[in-house]
Amino acid sequence: MLRTLFLLFCLYLLYKLIFEFIIPVYNATSQVKKKVGEMQQENNFTTPPKQSSTEKPKRNDYIDFEDVNNGV
Repeated sequence: MLRTLFLLFCLYLLYKLIFEFIIPVYNATSQVKKKVGEMQQENNFTTPPKQSSTEKPKRNDYIDFEDVNNGV
């Protein structure tokens, strides 16, 4: 009799563990993975690919240090 009660108690604890902890955690992680995947896809569509600029800027774009220093 005592053994049967102990077994029923263990089964109850196992049931609570599975249905109140393991399944909700599994559902939450799958939702998070889905949301992260959606965000990554959205980010890939909205972000244009970076273009590498290999051409050097023109010399006229630079201001000489003396010009900046003498202006003060």
